[in-house]
Amino acid sequence: MEESRQILLDNLNQLIDECISGNRLSQNRLYGHFAPKMFLVCLRYASGRDEAEEALQEGFIKIFTHIAQYKHTGSFEGWVRRIMVNVCLQRYRDKTRLHPVVNLEDQHSTHASNNETLSRLGVKDLVNLVQKLPPAYRLVFNLYVFEGMKHREIAELLGISEGTSKSNLSDARNILQKEVLKLNQIYDQKLNCL
Repeated sequence: MEESRQILLDNLNQLIDECISGNRLSQNRLYGHFAPKMFLVCLRYASGRDEAEEALQEGFIKIFTHIAQYKHTGSFEGWVRRIMVNVCLQRYRDKTRLHPVVNLEDQHSTHASNNETLSRLGVKDLVNLVQKLPPAYRLVFNLYVFEGMKHREIAELLGISEGTSKSNLSDARNILQKEVLKLNQIYDQKLNCL
């Protein structure tokens, strides 16, 4: 098992070195290997498929432009992912200035068990729910949940207060819970009709 892992790592390192040399075939192979996973990353940050595709292309341009900076230490996939997330964040900054979003209504979310509904949802459905979040909520939610960042880090990265980061995450979760509850009701209605 360890030997096969080392062979894969050696092959990846060789592919990276060939990409550094400008080998187009190797660049195409690298793109083919990482594009599907990175598209899902971009899709979570984007408002739609077209925007995600643009971010993916822009991200790979940056990867191939700066691939010589990768020092073969740490996870290459993590390095690629970091570039994709940074591209998505920069695209958002370029499009609009991030303002804290504060919900003026006093929302009391119900914390019903949504495990059954979540198990019925596919990846596509979950990504669609996240894409429907307001942009500021979507950014904080993705950075906290998927990138594992702390509120302090998110606040520094986005130029907002730590409290705003916490508030945006809470509001994003409330919105997602309500959407999951709606989907649960729809699924239950469909089951009752059968």
